[in-house]
Amino acid sequence: MVEIVEVKTRKQLRDFIMFPFKLYKDNPYWVPPLIMDDYNTLNKKKNPAFEYCDAKYWLAYKDGKLVGRIAGIQNHAYVKKWGNKYTRFGWVDFIDDPGVSAALFNTVEEYARENGMEAVHGPLGFCDLDHQGLLVDGFEEMGTIVTYYHYPYYKEHLEKLGYVKDIDWLEYEIIVPESSEIERINKIASRSLDKYGLRILDLKSKKQILPYGNEVFDIINIAYEDLYGVVPLTEEQIKGYIEMYFSYINPDYVCFIVDKDNKLAGFGISVPSLSKAVKKHNGRLFPFGFIDVLKDIKTNDTLDLYLVAVRPEYKMTGIPAAMLSHSLKNAHKNGIKKAIASPQLEENHAVQSLWRFFDARPHRRRRCYIRHINK
Repeated sequence: MVEIVEVKTRKQLRDFIMFPFKLYKDNPYWVPPLIMDDYNTLNKKKNPAFEYCDAKYWLAYKDGKLVGRIAGIQNHAYVKKWGNKYTRFGWVDFIDDPGVSAALFNTVEEYARENGMEAVHGPLGFCDLDHQGLLVDGFEEMGTIVTYYHYPYYKEHLEKLGYVKDIDWLEYEIIVPESSEIERINKIASRSLDKYGLRILDLKSKKQILPYGNEVFDIINIAYEDLYGVVPLTEEQIKGYIEMYFSYINPDYVCFIVDKDNKLAGFGISVPSLSKAVKKHNGRLFPFGFIDVLKDIKTNDTLDLYLVAVRPEYKMTGIPAAMLSHSLKNAHKNGIKKAIASPQLEENHAVQSLWRFFDARPHRRRRCYIRHINK
């Protein structure tokens, strides 16, 4: 018999956060989340998304042992913007036992009914910058700290419970080209920038980057507004993400493109992969993990392409190619061999068309599932 317990105490929250560390401890491809980030995201007093979200978390026990977890999220801003009466599920993990997965999802579905919702979809977070999507292909590829890993049986369990595909995200691995090939792309990019009176800022330090922080997230709110499930980031969220992302930034991998008035037209932010350092220290930055993170920021052979966005009026100007060529030029200079692109919607053909310039392959696929429920 499976017992479902709602998370209400600090110990239960710790058990909720730490359960995957036990489930995946021997998996070479799983990259743990940063424990501190999970605490901050799930804490209702620390995550600004609770301005427009409600959430509950549950643990599953069988024979006295912890065997699963799941979060149910009621994103009121999403319901208002998109008109879909959907509840989100996220932070879902379970052993390979259909009784466990059924009990977890039945609990979330009942939570959705209590809130007058008509469907459950996920895995999704509180906002678009949280982890999202169930891994359905690429189980033998190393993950990143901004994505979930899941065992292949998760997909089978969800589909047996009546969940179907709503949308997929693709992740690409890009081999950093030789200098001559980068120069060819640079020439194409340069012509685009000259044509529209744009230029790439010469960034040497974080002090030059910080003044553009709010503009970066203003562009995200505009450029991402029509993407799946996206709701605008609030001022408090933007403040938190600036503190989170900009603390890891290496100016070599930040590309800000501005117009003649120094207004940000588009940007690309990448970070040397932190996967190995975070895995080595099991999701803990302190007391010693932070040292390896700093080393990986300076010396690494893999680059994670995190955030890219362009103002709508510059969408067809070649800015993305310019940003990519700029980052890869510095990556080549610093000994980077490959880059991993963050998940992009499978229907985002504009972004995927960029990879035609490179030796690239889609190496992971993740899926948002949905199930319409009876009231």
